Amino acid sequence: MAEKGLFITFEGVEGSGKSTQARRLFDALDLAGFPVILSREPGGTPIGEAVREILINPEYKEMDPLTETFLFAAARRQHVQQVILPQLERGGIVICDRFYDATTAYQAFGHEIPLQDVEDINAMCAWGAKPDVTVYLDIDVERGLQRVRQRYAKNGGVLDRLERLGPEFFERVAEGYEYAIAQGGSRFVLVNADREEDSVSESVMEAVHPHLLQRYPKQCVSLEMLGI
Repeated sequence: MAEKGLFITFEGVEGSGKSTQARRLFDALDLAGFPVILSREPGGTPIGEAVREILINPEYKEMDPLTETFLFAAARRQHVQQVILPQLERGGIVICDRFYDATTAYQAFGHEIPLQDVEDINAMCAWGAKPDVTVYLDIDVERGLQRVRQRYAKNGGVLDRLERLGPEFFERVAEGYEYAIAQGGSRFVLVNADREEDSVSESVMEAVHPHLLQRYPKQCVSLEMLGI
């Protein structure tokens, strides 16, 4: 399954730059001719995107944490079945902005739902899909939240339901990621995210290049020719 392709996930607290760096990696690999798709969680499918709209809607302040967990899980199950596994089975690359490590961090640690319950739900909905490499964009929680506020001040819009949770919640999320990293071992690569985007992108490429070289040596020649 996953051995046929390459599954790369991006994780981090709010404001770490996951979406930007996932997009940059996708653009570089796509330009070099890799068989790559970019997706996100929650989302990635029409059903998942509909669930996403419910999850981030600030009007649903009364949402129970376990309800939230099941909604994330439902979106993930559809995503894995419809998008992730088919791409891996075709020998392609999946780049995903968040996966089940986020559920461990946000729901088990952030919302303090029993860890074993969350891990059982993760295992059920991932259906055997496991990231080959997870890029964790490391940034101080307050610095990340400051970035989020600055982004909205510059571009307009309002904080979504999850972004409105307090600093104590996000400190617990960071602790959850520390746990996930300890459990994940060599799957995780930590990248300092409190730098310019270009520098972060270079570190991301350095982290994933050995995996690309192992699975797609011919396409890696294209990366070198492009100077990436």
